[in-house]
Amino acid sequence: MTVLRLLLNVLWIITGGIWMAAAWIIAGCLMLISIIGIPWAWSAFRIGAFTLLPFGHRAVRRSRFAGEGGLGGGPLGVLGNIIWLVLAGWWLALGHLVAAVLLAVTVIGIPFAWAHLKLAGLALWPVGTEIVPIGARPREQFPY
Repeated sequence: MTVLRLLLNVLWIITGGIWMAAAWIIAGCLMLISIIGIPWAWSAFRIGAFTLLPFGHRAVRRSRFAGEGGLGGGPLGVLGNIIWLVLAGWWLALGHLVAAVLLAVTVIGIPFAWAHLKLAGLALWPVGTEIVPIGARPREQFPY
């Protein structure tokens, strides 16, 4: 992790990133209550870790890295996203939107507000998304 990414992640945690990461972890714990929610719980924990330290990673469509037919694509992925949206996605996205508005009031908070807006989109439709390091190469770049 570069010094700039480390500094951005520390500032992110101080300016409220820890609270939204906690919200993702709470959502994951609530999903663990039922056996049906376990797949969403593990995803919520993974995205919660990304929400805690977002600088240096990015969210990409899983099909870019796993190829066609990757997990989370197709009709089952859409159904999974709709279930997630109803159960937890809307209130996580709302939390990110509120944090973005509060941070956008200051000039220093604008980059963090932008990160919250990206996370709000991820909160609404996370199934079929993978969290990868910034330097990770998509599968189609590998010739073999």
